[in-house]
Order: sequence, then structure tokens, then C-alpha cells
Amino acid sequence: MRHAGPELAGSRTGVYLGVSNNDYGRALFAHRELIDAYFSTGNAYSVVAGRLSYFLGLQGPAVVVDTACSSSLVALHQACQALRAGECDRALTGAVNLILTPEMNINFSRARMMAADGRCKTFDAEADGYVRGEGCAVLVLRRLSDALAQGDRVLAVARGSALNQDGRSGGLTAPNGPAQEAVLRAALASARVPASAIGYVEAHGTGTPLGDPIEVGALGAVLGEGRSAAQPLPIGSVKTNIGHLEAAAGMAGVIKVVLAMQRREIPPHLHFRTGSPHIAWDRLALTVPTQVTPWAPIEGRRLAGVSSFGFSGTNAHVILEEAPQKTPAPAGKDRPLHLLALSARDGATLQELVRRHEAALATATAPLADLCFTANAGRAHFSHRVAVVGADLDGIRQGLAQAEASQVQGAQRPQVAFLFTGQGAQYAGMGRALYDSAPVFRQALDDCAARLAPLLPRGLLEVIFAAPGEASPINDTLYAQPTTFAIEYALAALWRSWGIEPVAVMGHSLGEYAAACVAGMLPLDDALRLVTERGRLTHALPADGGMAAVFAPEAVVTAELARAGGALTIAAYNGPEHFVVSGLRTEVDALLAHLERAGVRAKALRVPHAAHSRWIEPVLPEFGRALEGVRFSAPQIALVSNLTGQFAGVEEIGRPGYWLDHMRQPVRFEQSLQVLLAQGITHFIEIGPHPVLLGMGAECAAGAPVEWLPSLHRERADWTDLLEGLQRLYLVGTDVNWAALDAGQARQRVALPTYPFRERRHWMDVVGQPAAPADGAARRWDTLTRALQRQAERGPLDLNAASYPAKWACLERITSAHAVRTLRDGGLFKAAGERHSLAQVLQRAGIAETYRTWCSAGWTGWSPRAISCRRATASWHPRRWPSPTWPRSGARPRRCSPTTSPCWPTCATAANS
Repeated sequence: MRHAGPELAGSRTGVYLGVSNNDYGRALFAHRELIDAYFSTGNAYSVVAGRLSYFLGLQGPAVVVDTACSSSLVALHQACQALRAGECDRALTGAVNLILTPEMNINFSRARMMAADGRCKTFDAEADGYVRGEGCAVLVLRRLSDALAQGDRVLAVARGSALNQDGRSGGLTAPNGPAQEAVLRAALASARVPASAIGYVEAHGTGTPLGDPIEVGALGAVLGEGRSAAQPLPIGSVKTNIGHLEAAAGMAGVIKVVLAMQRREIPPHLHFRTGSPHIAWDRLALTVPTQVTPWAPIEGRRLAGVSSFGFSGTNAHVILEEAPQKTPAPAGKDRPLHLLALSARDGATLQELVRRHEAALATATAPLADLCFTANAGRAHFSHRVAVVGADLDGIRQGLAQAEASQVQGAQRPQVAFLFTGQGAQYAGMGRALYDSAPVFRQALDDCAARLAPLLPRGLLEVIFAAPGEASPINDTLYAQPTTFAIEYALAALWRSWGIEPVAVMGHSLGEYAAACVAGMLPLDDALRLVTERGRLTHALPADGGMAAVFAPEAVVTAELARAGGALTIAAYNGPEHFVVSGLRTEVDALLAHLERAGVRAKALRVPHAAHSRWIEPVLPEFGRALEGVRFSAPQIALVSNLTGQFAGVEEIGRPGYWLDHMRQPVRFEQSLQVLLAQGITHFIEIGPHPVLLGMGAECAAGAPVEWLPSLHRERADWTDLLEGLQRLYLVGTDVNWAALDAGQARQRVALPTYPFRERRHWMDVVGQPAAPADGAARRWDTLTRALQRQAERGPLDLNAASYPAKWACLERITSAHAVRTLRDGGLFKAAGERHSLAQVLQRAGIAETYRTWCSAGWTGWSPRAISCRRATASWHPRRWPSPTWPRSGARPRRCSPTTSPCWPTCATAANS
């Protein structure tokens, strides 16, 4: 399942299991006092599959098969048929066999099925039966096309399979040679391969003097066709290695064949010295390999057959083929950095998981990309987490050694907001590495480029990705606005493909067009047309405007504006002491000079026009005409308007006048950010080519416990900020779509360390123990009771004791002797110092739960606290009997009822009482 991905809950995954023995349930039957409401669901064969489906949330068929020793191959056949018929998209198929009680061993021994020497000598002249084995095996099946498309680690291919029945044979359990031949031919026909293509057969091969000759004869008759004696067909049986796993035998054979295919070697068949004289070896093109044998392909293919025959007469045969060779990854660039995420249910387990991965990475030969893909997309993710980013195996190992684990608290998840950057952050070459290695980003950018082609003099990609040494017009407003929008649109698509969905969006000036588009309010075509027209109209204005950022209190800024006589205006409220002023460049330059003399920090912005001022008004009428016909929609994601500083709906955003005011009026970034903070946003991601808004946002947040994550940075490699941001989001509980992170790349699942499960024991201790000797003890007690009754009818019991206390002591010895005899017959207290809990004593004695409850709290007049039978432990020393003082010191009589004599309150524990 680690190789098949964690996406199981709710999937059309079937469960097909073979089960034919239940020693566990049979052991519980001997202890009827342990049969409770869960006995049926804990031991019914049908629930073996049903419980897996329930636990994993699977919604495909759940089937348990019992055809005795062919059960697992029948289950495999049914699972393959279901996949081909479309009844499920994935199937878990397997079987289990456990040997816990002796009854079946006794039965099979008396039927002379078992080998006397404990060795399964299949095909040998000394074959005299099999040896029982136990184990569990489960395979994950998928349609080959689906597995290859998902990058699954394919172990082998089930090419075909067939089932039939012996019908009338030499006996109910006797094999039928013609029926075995028929099932072999049917499996070959199902796999569409000739008999001569089979390179090995894993036989049923139980090592019985009757079954082996019949099976080998059938194999020779069908698969020996067209074979020369110089190239015989190897046959073997895993039962010589691990015994006969009965219901799981076929699955054991499948696993042996898969391992042999992976190693391209046929393992030796054990305990074979002299071939059975009942097999015509000289006339059959068959051989039994007794040493490791190279497995040469036949016409470029390695194919094998696996047989399983049930003693009820159901025969199964499966044709397996070697897994297809991995095709080389298509030419193309991969990202330079990778992210490895590990998680566990608790801290100690996570530490062990990290340690195992450090060791595995030290000797890993698989590509780092495949290792990370397997860990990220092939494992479930829990609350205790570690994530590291690196460029190579050594970098990831060092990151693991230094990583600090985090714990996700409950169901709480990060609340993410997207902040879209305005004009001015663009630069030539932005996002180039993403375009080359992130298919989602590339597709979004190509989509924008295609839609903008008739609107711009030069192609979008040509402008963004100008050749080295070639000047790019990207800073011209004509291109700056559509290129910024396109990059932001593609970045948002990339984040969202990874499962990072914002609960709110907000854009700064030009960025609000991208925010409205991502929120679902503004169609992409209209958004691209509007930003292009906005850029064209602004570009046509005289390039004599200017803007500057002023870092001072609002009172200082307004005073400076008043001194300028209205030539300047506030274009943006970016923070408590961060404002942008706009006007003619001469006026802006004069302001900067005055502020410098006054010791006020200020900075000129790299723009040729006075945005968000009266100098932009000449273009508004024509831009208003461009807004006509735009169809706005209700937001799918909450949007905060930087014009009003409040959440806005389609009633406001959908007015053409809104966008004219938006172009003319100041940006209220600080107020908008405060609205987002009040909504509980914990993580702000800047969607833009360079982080501009994050620093301003941190000033507005004034130390609030939030995180600020950039997407790109002009001075860092493209993937650096993205993966570090994804890493931080994962560590605080984000459910990342890891498969999408590697979408479009030729990833393969590879072997990685397994999860270090913290096992807990779930077992009934009575399994393997004899039933309680309740009948013998009851008979003795009944005999003793009748004898005492007869004595009482004759007169007072004479214990030959001189005093009353002595009579009680004698009665105590009689009672103790009877109790000791009963307990020893039950297998308890046979040695001095042996200890058992009261619960164990009652369980071994076969005392039902109802009596136990009555003893602990049901006696009339006794305090329920008086005897703590459920928790107490008792010691019994056969050679040293305790004689506690009774009543206890300080105890007082208490009348239980008008018809009873006073009784003594007991002490606090059953041992003392």
C-alpha cells in the first residue's frame, strides 16, 4: 500500500481475500464466557474483508473466498476480473493463515496429509505429505495503464487467469489431471500467450505421492508442448521453503515468482534428491532446479505460471509477466530544489522515521526527485511533521539532521490570504525557471500569452523572457501591467494546484485585477483586456509624472502636501507611517529634497506617471468605455477592496464607476490589511514577481502572530521561496496536494523506509489453552455439598475440635483444600509463589461475568466498595495458608435486613477479605 499511494478513503477500491481457517475463533468457542457482542464480527470470514474496507474507507467490492488451498489465487482472479469489468479502480487481494490450535493438525495427520519428518519433499521419491505454514500476504492491483500513469512501482503484471473444478474424480479430495490441464489451457488463452512462452511454473506441489504425479503430468501435457528436452521448463514449489500456507499458499507462490522476476533468477527447489518414480520424467520436458538458475527471457519476455488447487476441487492458475521496464524520463528541465515531508502520529515515532530516512538516503541510488515524490505523495500525513528543502541527497540529509519537528494542533489549519502586487515589481526573466519546470505555471502563462497576442504589439513571452543581451520593454507601462497580471495569475494557479486555497484575496492597485480574477469575479479574457487597455492609456500620458514613498506620520505628510499647494496628493495609505505621494515629477523631486533636509526618510518610485492622482483623469472616459460589457460575477473567494478598505461584492465591484475610482483614488492598503487580520488570517502569501507588500503588511500587523510568504524574489532562484513557503505551510497543518507538486514530471515510486509502527498487543490469552475444567470441579463440589448435607441431617458436624475458633479454623482448612484442588486442576497455583489476578482465576475457572459482578457488588447489605474484585490481585501459596484476623479491628456489626443476622463490613480489597 505504500507503493500505491494514500488516496484510498472514498475510492472505488475492492478487497478480495482468501480465508479458510480460523483457529482463533475456534479457541474462543472453548471459553464461552468470553463470547461477547463482538465475537461474530471478530471471527466471521466475511468481516475479514469488510473490516478492511470499513477501516480504510474503501467503497469497492469486499469479498472473502474460501476454496481451501486455492483461496488466494481465486481471490486474485476475481480481483483481476473486477478491474477489467470496471467494478473497481484498485483492489487489495491476499490471504491469511494462522496455526493457533492443534485440531487441524490432528485432523490432517489422521488423513495422512502431513509429512512425518517435517519436510515438504515435493516431486521427490520420499514425498509423504506437506508441512503446514502460516503467514499473511496482500497485493495491490491496478490496471496497468493507471499504474504507469500514476508513477506506481509496478512489481509484475497479471496477464491472465482461469478457474475450474475437478468435478467427479477419484475422490472428493483427489486431484483430477484432465481438469488441471483444462485450467492451464484456459489461463494461457486468457493471457493470450503460447505455452512455449512460459519460462517457469510455481506448482501447487504439496509433496503428496498422489498429487505430485498428477500435477506434473498435467504441466507436461500442456506446457511441454513444443519444448525440446534440451530446454525443459523449470518447475518448483515454495512449500519446500516455508510450508503449505493453505488459503495463502497461492499468494506465497505469486510473491516467490515476483521476487524471482525482479532478480531474474529462479531460486532452488529444496528437499529434492530423487524424482518420484510415479512421474515419467524421461517423457516430460520439465526440470526441477536445485540451485540458483539464471532466468533467461523467451523472445524478450519473462512469463510464469502459478497454480493452486483446493482439496474441495477448485483449481486456479495465474499467468504473470515481468514488470515493464521504466521508460527514460522525457527531455525537459526539472526543478533544482526538492521538498521532503515526513510525518508520524507522535514525536518518538517521527524521530525514528527521520533516523531511518537519514540512513536510507546515505546509500540511496534512486533520484532525489523520486525519493521525495514517494515520501510526499505515497504516504499519509499526520500531526507530527518534519519538512526539509534541498538540492541533493546530502542537502536533504543535513536538513533532516537539523530539522525541528512541529505538531499540528487538532483540526486547526492555516488561514491563507493572497496579496497581489501592483506595478513596479516586474523584471525581465521573472519566473523563467517556473515556466521551464512547472507545467501548471507554464500552461497558465501560455494561456495568457495566447489571449494577449492580438492586444499587444509584442508577444507576452518575448517581453518577459527576453534573450540575454536583448533589451526588454517590460518596464514600459504598456507591457508592465499585462506582464505583471499574467505572472500573478500563473503564480496563483500554481499555489492553488498544490492545495493552497486562499480564504480571502486583496490586490494593491493593479494587483486588484488579478485578485478579482482569481476570486471568480472577473473573467480572464476581460481582465487581460482591461489591464492591457489600462496600461495602453496610461502609457499614452505624458511621462512627466512621479511618485515617492514617504516614511513619516500622516500629519507630517499632509503638512508637506499643504505646503505644495495641492500639486501633490496621497496615492496610497500603505502603513501607519508609510504613504505614497503622486504628482508631477518636478513637484515630487522638490518634495524629496525638502524631506531629505528635514531628516524624513523618503524614496522615489520607478514610475513615469502620477498614478492615483488628478493627472490620471484624462484617460478615465476612454477606460470607462472599455469597461462596458464586462460581466462581473459574485465572488467565489472573499475579496477586500483597496478602494474602500472593506470586503466588496459584485454589487460594488461590478460597477464600471468603481474601476474608474479605483484608478483615480488612493489605495487603502493599511485599512484593507487590518480587515484581513480581523478575519483571523494567519498566513499572507504575496502573489507577485518580488515581495513588496509583505514588508508593508508586517508594519501594519505590528507584531501580530502571522507569517509572510513570498512567491518570487528577484535576487533568489525561482523555486526557493515557493518551496520554503510550502514547507512552512505544511508544518502548520496544510493539506498539500503532493501529487500536483510533481505533476507533469516522470516520477516513479521507489523503495523507502517503512513507517515505524508502535505495535500494541491485541490477543486473547486463552488461545492455545485448554478449556476450564468446570465440570470436574462442579462434580466434586456437588459431592462434597451432598455429603455435608447428609451429615447435617444426622446432627451437628463434629470436627473433633475443642473450641469454637478451632472449629472455624478446621472449616477453613477444608474449604482451602477444596479450592486448591479445583484451582490446580485448572492449571493454576501448581508451584509455590505462583501469582494470578482474580480476573485470570475467574477466566480459567470458567466463571461467567454475571457471577463475577454478583460477587463484587451484589450481596445484600454489603457496600459496593467492600470487595474490589475487578482490580484486586490475589496470591496463593500452596504450603502457607493465610489466617487473617476476622472481623477486622474496629469493625462494627451492621444489620443487613430484618431477617438476617448481623454481618461484618468487609475490608477494602478482595485479597484481605
